[in-house]
Amino acid sequence: MNGWNSWQGQTDDGAVESEQRLALRFPVVEFSEVGAEHLGRAYWREVERTTRGLVRARTRYDLLELRLLGRGPCLLRFGRPAFDATPTKASCSYPIRGGVLARRPVGEIAFAQVDGSPSYVSSAIRGFFPTLAARQGEPDWTGALYTRVQSRIHIAVSRRYFARLIAEARQ
Repeated sequence: MNGWNSWQGQTDDGAVESEQRLALRFPVVEFSEVGAEHLGRAYWREVERTTRGLVRARTRYDLLELRLLGRGPCLLRFGRPAFDATPTKASCSYPIRGGVLARRPVGEIAFAQVDGSPSYVSSAIRGFFPTLAARQGEPDWTGALYTRVQSRIHIAVSRRYFARLIAEARQ
């Protein structure tokens, strides 16, 4: 993918921060609340596609849950999404509320399309404390499962998510 950029780090308090971006030649959604909502819904569909249905998104009581096969343990739980739309930005963010892969119910996953120089679409995780990541003050190798598995899955989903958004926008 041309224009692909990805970075990941850990804050001093141990939270994981990660962002993937792809430069755009044209908008993939409209700059509206509807466009912002589409960014979020499209990501969860891509999670299901990428995992071949092993992980499924389900909505219960205003919470979005990622569950194994739709019924198994709740891997991650997200609160109600917040949408933001301006003439140059459409964004959707979900607060992290728990699940077996979250050590703490804090942080967010966010999706955005920004009109600029260059214009881009992004997927970002901020302030997340994954169960599988290295804990504050512990050696980096203690977080190998997060780095080698959970983080890589998020990056793979993001790449496919961006490709699908572009393909849908061309139709």
